[in-house]
Amino acid sequence: MSTETEKQGKPQSLSLFLGCVAPNRYPGIELASRKVMKDLGVDLHELEGASCCPAPGVFKSFDKTTWLTMASRNVVLSEQMGMDLLTICNGCYGSLGEANLTLMHDPDYKAKVNEKLGEVGLEYKGNAKVRHIIEFLEKDVGPDTIKEKVTVPLDGIKVAVHYGCHLIRPSKEKEGLGSAENPRFFDVLVDATGAKSVDYEEKMMCCGAGGGARSAFLETTLKMTEKKLAILQKDEFDCIVDACPFCHLQFDSGQVQLNKEGKDYHIPVLHYSQLLGLAFGYTPQELGIQMNMTTNSAFEEKVLALQQKAKEA
Repeated sequence: MSTETEKQGKPQSLSLFLGCVAPNRYPGIELASRKVMKDLGVDLHELEGASCCPAPGVFKSFDKTTWLTMASRNVVLSEQMGMDLLTICNGCYGSLGEANLTLMHDPDYKAKVNEKLGEVGLEYKGNAKVRHIIEFLEKDVGPDTIKEKVTVPLDGIKVAVHYGCHLIRPSKEKEGLGSAENPRFFDVLVDATGAKSVDYEEKMMCCGAGGGARSAFLETTLKMTEKKLAILQKDEFDCIVDACPFCHLQFDSGQVQLNKEGKDYHIPVLHYSQLLGLAFGYTPQELGIQMNMTTNSAFEEKVLALQQKAKEA
């Protein structure tokens, strides 16, 4: 499915909201997102002056108006650019999206927030949508267009898709993405690269890090993470593919922490933009995959062999 701007021969323009974890811990996710979106004809523009989303599990619990004000300020910056806002993180998508919908439908909160924003010369109008890169690729670009852009089909790559929590929940705020209990749209996008998304036990389980649990109860969160990792290792998956830098952090650093306790996990963790970049012909190094803490030379060799095969074809 093509976007309206693509039909007119014009690239679609979006502001890019980076969030905190990607630029500070996993810049390869930002790098890959910029590369693949450019290849798909989407112009990403800097969202100058953006702040933390901020995480609703923390801020909203203490002061809802403060959370709404901080979140909506980011949306207002995108409004001023005349663009929808694109995020590459589930948590940011959840926070900014919920704040945006709240202010669109609750005039009392909108008035309170605009009173605060007015102190810094800003006003929330509700003219910008909050988009997640996966949701945007599924709805506005489509798997068929992605297939057309693939130069290195990732044949034989067995992928464990991790949806995470905020990409699909609460379902009433995530319209048009199908079932929140058994979603398929992310799997379809993975299959468009030539790789194969394979269902697995506990697929829809949280990574373990959300809601401030990683900071407060690390040992407990690692038990959740390991439950998923053990299943993937037993079933010989080639990699985990996520859509959230925070989930990415939990799976990546979690393996390092578990290995310090005598475990042996070496499952590559990729953001979807990085998997897509591999299918578009970029090397793992060009996508910042080597910046991960968990390394797996066998996976990299498998990908490079596919890329070499494509060059020789």
